[in-house]
Amino acid sequence: MTDILQKMLNVSLLIFMAGNLLEMGLKIRVNETLNALRDRRFLSLSILWAFVLCPALALMLTKIIPMAEPYAVGLIFLGMAPCAPFLPAVATKAGGDLAYVGVFMILTAAGTVIFMPLAIPVLVAGFSTDPWTIAKPLIFFIAVPLAVGIGMQVVASSFAEKAHPIVKWITVIDTLIMLGLVLWIYAGDFVSAVGTYAIGAQILFYALVAAGSYFFSGGLAYKRKSVLSLGVCTRNIGAAIAPLFAVAGTDRRAIAMCALAVPITVVMAYVAARLMAGNKLLIQSG
Repeated sequence: MTDILQKMLNVSLLIFMAGNLLEMGLKIRVNETLNALRDRRFLSLSILWAFVLCPALALMLTKIIPMAEPYAVGLIFLGMAPCAPFLPAVATKAGGDLAYVGVFMILTAAGTVIFMPLAIPVLVAGFSTDPWTIAKPLIFFIAVPLAVGIGMQVVASSFAEKAHPIVKWITVIDTLIMLGLVLWIYAGDFVSAVGTYAIGAQILFYALVAAGSYFFSGGLAYKRKSVLSLGVCTRNIGAAIAPLFAVAGTDRRAIAMCALAVPITVVMAYVAARLMAGNKLLIQSG
């Protein structure tokens, strides 16, 4: 029974990854996104935070906080996978620029596919597998769906507009199924994680990257730095967990650490969005 549920979870995870990126590609505002891509300051800060500072912070926390090695491995994988698919929702709540949301999602999707296969052997001691095993699910279920969605916007915008709500509802249903399967399969592992610093380490990681990227964003306007901050404080759980599923014999606690990010990153992102929106109002009223 457990094997069947695990296979169902694997399938739902792949649909979750592909569906969210396809949906984003279908609704992206191509012209506005192309204009935003010319913002070198935003691009350079996004790359710095997403693929240098976040992985470095995750690695540092594993050295400081006394976690079991599998939990540490899970945190490092999360540190290498920026930008949750629900970024548009939290960025809207914070009053961020949706054109820059599109830029950030494209940048991090492409960056994750390139970065993770190269970085995992360096950052995760003992996780030995060939780069293609890591890259394969990232390419086929992150980069390709996003590219297909954007391509449809360019060559058949009316079809893309009609397809978007269908893809969105399929993805929503699959997300609910995935969450149910995660809770069913890993409930015991979640309970075991209590008191191990695993949950606290994740909360601290999200809080530090959200605050750091918001207050040290190199002079970006609010609508842009809020996108950057929310993008790096959310995690692409699918991208983080897919390589762990792809390698046989992965410790369940590493997978559970990534699965814990499902509720934690959602809560932290919405809290951060509310705080940013409140800070914006204080600045405007001041």
